[in-house]
Formats: sequence, structure tokens, C-alpha cells
Amino acid sequence: VQLQASGGGSVQAGGSLRLSCEVAGNSGRTYALGWFRQAAGKAREWISCTSNGDVGPFHRNSVKGRFTISRDDSKNSAHLQMNSLEPDDTAVYYCAATTLVYCVVEEHKYDFWGKGTLVTVSS
Repeated sequence: VQLQASGGGSVQAGGSLRLSCEVAGNSGRTYALGWFRQAAGKAREWISCTSNGDVGPFHRNSVKGRFTISRDDSKNSAHLQMNSLEPDDTAVYYCAATTLVYCVVEEHKYDFWGKGTLVTVSS
């Protein structure tokens, strides 16, 4: 399974970006998909997750009301709409998939990872 994140860029505080995660090689199987981010000098942290069931999606408290995760299984993709961006949102953003059918926040429970996409928010 391969994941490819895209859509990062540079924006001013208050701006918006939409990240995309394309999933390939899953042979029609769907997974719970998550977004993580890692700021310079900090540990990678979970941001949000969408399962292929009826529960969720879920978002980290610090991004609730600003970020929205969605998925389109017909296109094997997921998206992260990020509004009202703040300088603290500056990080490399990663999408990941877990073979579990429900959302998890633990990084080690994700089986497949894409390369990150950089988001830079200036004040």
C-alpha cells in the first residue's frame, strides 16, 4: 500500500490549505486513515482520523473547528481541510493508514505512511 500526501505550501496566518492523501495498492480494501504532523524539533503528533465505519471522524483538540478530515473511498483518497491556520500549525504533515477498521491515535498502530508535505504558516 502506498500513500502520497500533497497540497502543502506557504500561507499567512488565517489562511487555508487543503491536503490530499492518495492511496494506491490497497486492492479495494479500505483502511482507517489518519493525519499526523511533525514540527521542527518536536515529536510527530496525531491530528485527525477517519475510519471506514460509522464512528468519527476525530480531530485533535487544538485543531477542532479549524481542520476537517474527509475521505472518498471511490477515489481512494482522503483530505484534510485546514482553515484559520496559525503559525503553530507549521509542520510536515503525513497521512497514514492502519489495517484496523477503527480510528487510533497511536503512531505505531499505523501500518503505512506517505511522505510528508510541508505546511508553513507565517504571522
